[in-house]
Amino acid sequence: MSEVRLTTAQALVRWMAAQRTELFDGGEAPLFPGVFAIFGHGNVLGLGTALHEHRDELPTWRGHTEQGMALAAVAQARATHRRQVGVATSSVGPGALNMVTAAGVAHANRLPVLLLPGDTFVSRAPDPVLQQVEHFDDPTATANDAFRAVSRYLDRITRPEQLLATLPQVARVLTDPADCGPVVLALPQDVQVETGDFPTELFREVVHRVPRPRPDRREIADAAAALRSARRPLLVLGGGVRYSGAGREALEFAEAHGIPVTETTAGRTLVPHDHPLHAGPLGITGSRSANALAARADLVLAVGTRLQDFTTASWTVFHPEARLVTLNAARFDAVKHGALAVVGDAAEGLRELGPALGDHRADPDWTAGAAAERAVWDAHLDRLREPTPGRPPTYAQVVGVVNELSGPDDYVMTASGGLPGELVGGWRATGPATMDVEYGFSCMGYELSGAWGAAMARGRTHPGGVVTTLLGDGSYLMLNSELYSAAFAGHGFVAVVCDNDGYAVIARLQTSQGGGAFNNMYDDCRSEHEEGRRPRVDFAGHATALGCSVLSVGDLAELPAAYRKAREVAVAERRPAVVVVRTHPSSWTETGAWWEVGVPEHLSGHAGHRDGKRRQRRYVGRA
Repeated sequence: MSEVRLTTAQALVRWMAAQRTELFDGGEAPLFPGVFAIFGHGNVLGLGTALHEHRDELPTWRGHTEQGMALAAVAQARATHRRQVGVATSSVGPGALNMVTAAGVAHANRLPVLLLPGDTFVSRAPDPVLQQVEHFDDPTATANDAFRAVSRYLDRITRPEQLLATLPQVARVLTDPADCGPVVLALPQDVQVETGDFPTELFREVVHRVPRPRPDRREIADAAAALRSARRPLLVLGGGVRYSGAGREALEFAEAHGIPVTETTAGRTLVPHDHPLHAGPLGITGSRSANALAARADLVLAVGTRLQDFTTASWTVFHPEARLVTLNAARFDAVKHGALAVVGDAAEGLRELGPALGDHRADPDWTAGAAAERAVWDAHLDRLREPTPGRPPTYAQVVGVVNELSGPDDYVMTASGGLPGELVGGWRATGPATMDVEYGFSCMGYELSGAWGAAMARGRTHPGGVVTTLLGDGSYLMLNSELYSAAFAGHGFVAVVCDNDGYAVIARLQTSQGGGAFNNMYDDCRSEHEEGRRPRVDFAGHATALGCSVLSVGDLAELPAAYRKAREVAVAERRPAVVVVRTHPSSWTETGAWWEVGVPEHLSGHAGHRDGKRRQRRYVGRA
C-alpha cells in the first residue's frame, strides 16, 4: 500500500477535501463545503497551514466570533437538509468554549457540524500554556471537555495514526440519520504539526449516501393494525421528514387514507399551505386549527419528530386516550412516551405502511375537518394582519408583509423571542422546506449568524432566492458580528430587526403569570440614568458600520417598499440588507395552548399551572 508523509493537520484537511455527498436529485456536492475559522496560537500553524494549502477545493471563511461562525456552520446543514456539513475551527481556550453553544444547537436539533478546536500540548512540556485550564486532580482534562455534554462524538487526537480509526466514525455520525449530530475533534497543538505516514487510500474520493433503513415488517404490521382501528387519525410531520426528503411520500400517504396533516416546528413548510388535508402547524407556537384536531384525534402518527414540549403543549395537546404511533430513524426518539414504535427512514416507512393499510380511509367528516379548521385560523390571521393606523406594527403584520412578498425560492428564518410563534403559526408556505426556525435550542443570535450560513448554502442551490431572517432587538444585541463577516465575504441576505424595547416575550410570560415587570423591558430595568436620559441603540447606524445596507421603517405602510428594496440590495450588492422597524411590544398571536413553566405558589398563575398539570398526559409502557 502506498503512503504519503503528512502532518496530522494536512491529513485531516486532505481527507475532508475528498469527501462527497449525494444530493436528493442524485447529484453530488462536497460533504464539507468550506471551513469557518478564527485562528489563534492553538490552530494557526497546524490546521491553518493545511487549510491554506487546500484553499481552492476547501474554502476558508473568516468569522468574527467563534459562536457566530459555528452557528453559521450549523445553519448550512439545515439549509441543505443535512446533506452538507459546516466546519468551524478555533484556538484552545475561550475560542473553543465559544463554540460550545453552537454544539448545543446542533445537538438539540439533530444537525451535523464538525468542530475542530485546538487543544493544549500532549507532551505537557510547556505546561501551563496560554489559555490552558488546569485541573488539580486530572492533568488530561482541558477546556474541550466542556463539549462532552453537547457532542454526539468527541475525540482528542493524540497521535497522527489515530485519524485512521476516528475519521470513519466522524463520517458515520455526520451522515447517519439516526445518530446525526455535532462531532468535535480536539487537536492538540503539537499533534497538529506532528508528521506521520498515511495510506493514500485514506484520501480517495468517497461519496456518502445517507442510508435509508427500512422498518421491521412486524412493526409495520402493528402500526397498520392500529391505524385501521382509528376513525380520527392525525399525521404529524417533523424535521425527519424534511431530512429524508419524504414530503411527497407523506402527502401521498395522507391523500390515500384521508388523514389530516399537521407540522412541527422543524417540519414547517413541508405541506403546501392550501392543501385540503393541511390542518396547520401543531402546538404552542402553532395554530388553533391543528390543536383543535389534535384534541379530538384518536390516533397520532408522528413521523420524524421527537415531539418536543412546544409541539405537544407540554403533553396536553392530544386527546388523553389517543394512541401514539411513531416512525423515526432513531430508536431513541421512536420509543418515547409509550409509543408503538416503527424504526426506519421516513420515506421508506411511509412507502411500506401505505400498502399495509390497503384502501382503509379515515372518517370523511374527520378528513374534511382539516380544511374547515384551517380556514377559521386563516381568517383569524388575516384579521391580525390588517393595518392598525396610529400604532406600531405588530409581529404578525411584519410577518404578513414578508410572507406576501416571498416566493418559492426564498428561505425564512428565526430562532428566539416572540417571532417563532409568529413565523411557525402564521407563515403560509411559499415553497417546500423553506423555513428554519431554530427552536430546539432557541438560541438568541442564531438569526444573524445562521442567515450567513444559510445564504452561503442557498446561494449555490437557489441563486434566485433570498434568505430573510426576522429577529428582535434582544437577539440583535446578543450576537451581530457575523453581519460584518457576511458583508465582507459577499453573502447577501435580508435581516428584519423588530425593535420593541426589550425582551418582550419574556416580559409577557413574567407578567401573565402574576410576576412583576422586572429586568426585561428597558423601562423595567435598573439604570443610574434619570428617566428619559437612558440611551437607545441606533440599530441603523450600527448595522451601517458593519457594512450593511440599512432601511429604517416608520410604520407598516412603509414596510413593503423597504422590504422589496432590501431584497434587491441583498442580491445585487451581495451583502446583508437590514430593515429596522419599531414594533408593538405586547401584541402577539395566541393559540391558547398551555406550556409548563415553573410558577411559584404565591403567583396568580399557579392555579393555571395546577390545571395544566392535571391535563398533562402520562405515558406508561407501550401505548
